[in-house]
Amino acid sequence: MSATPSASKPALGRRLVWLMAFAAGATVANLYFNQPLLTEIGASFGASKQALGLVPTLPQVGYAIGILLLVPLGDSLERRRMIVLLTVAISLALVAVAASPSLPFLLAASLVLGFTTVVPQLLIPFAAHLAPDESRGRIVGTVMSGVLIGILLSRTVAGFLGAWLGWRAVFWIAAGLMLLMAAAMRLMLPAQKPESPMPYPALLRSLGALWREEPIVRRHALLGAASFASFAAFWAILALHLQALPGAYGSDVAGIFGVVGVVGALAAPLVGRYADRHGGLRVNGIAISLLVLAYVGLWAFGSSLVGIAAGVILLDLGAQSNHISNQTRVYSRRPEARSRLNTLYMVSCFAGSSAGAWLASVAWNGWGWAGVCAVGAGAAALGWPVLAAARRRASADPQGARLAS
Repeated sequence: MSATPSASKPALGRRLVWLMAFAAGATVANLYFNQPLLTEIGASFGASKQALGLVPTLPQVGYAIGILLLVPLGDSLERRRMIVLLTVAISLALVAVAASPSLPFLLAASLVLGFTTVVPQLLIPFAAHLAPDESRGRIVGTVMSGVLIGILLSRTVAGFLGAWLGWRAVFWIAAGLMLLMAAAMRLMLPAQKPESPMPYPALLRSLGALWREEPIVRRHALLGAASFASFAAFWAILALHLQALPGAYGSDVAGIFGVVGVVGALAAPLVGRYADRHGGLRVNGIAISLLVLAYVGLWAFGSSLVGIAAGVILLDLGAQSNHISNQTRVYSRRPEARSRLNTLYMVSCFAGSSAGAWLASVAWNGWGWAGVCAVGAGAAALGWPVLAAARRRASADPQGARLAS
């Protein structure tokens, strides 16, 4: 099935792009509110360090499952209606987290929260569908900047609100915000005719065929998994590391580093524009190197708040650049299957994120901050052989240089 012709697409003005960016950031933030609040959550339930490690991990697991089972429906259902209904479901899951009477209940509610919080992964292919070909990377980069800023500022907001009002208040406030976002998106997002209407079982079966037929998607899925694992390793443990420093810093200080990381997020539209013009492998290579360099710095200077801040800037710039380059290439493939291609890519990314958060928790308990830095750097470095293989294929195939870019 071919893509919908450009003439039939609703106009994608700046106001709509920024609505999508804000909505994507506001919804994805719900996955990360718990990370600077781990100390407070643990004290509330008397949780062990091992049990507490599941708190940041399970939302990522739920998110990966939701991307696998829900996001493909974006190709066969009307996207606006699906986005609005899921945003209401997010609000209900946040209420369950806020009212949790025990740690097991909170963990179950966190898994459901992750499962429903797939709205950004419907908004991004929606924006890619509406965007002109020549500016798709820039527009995807703008929406993705909203996602990363939401991830980073979620930690800042949660850290300060948690310090002043308690960790439960963070989730009550977020639940109310989600209802407001559902209303705004119902009013402002354009309705869209489904691109590939088909039965749900056939939709899921088609994922395997797309994976087999699209080597470029496989490559960028692996690169995404590596960088997401690296990124998650740091943020899953930061609050515990700060608490262990001589200053015994709390969630408010952990939240400040979210503001620092916005520096990297603001580069997203520029990265997307560069990928539009020059291709993505060069961006991927630079991004992976930045991630490894960030962890070298965090290992060497991780006892200093200034050193951590410098590492955060490099880490977020590297992760964002890699992600934008990957998504620009993935969305260039099959217009009629963008939600499913996004599913393949993002399931890989958040499987990597879950693994990174879990391995970092294991490393923290066994080897401390040095172990966490080793996990983060090692995960990022896994991207180098993937890039090397892509360049070898490009050199052997005259058309490969264009396809691999």
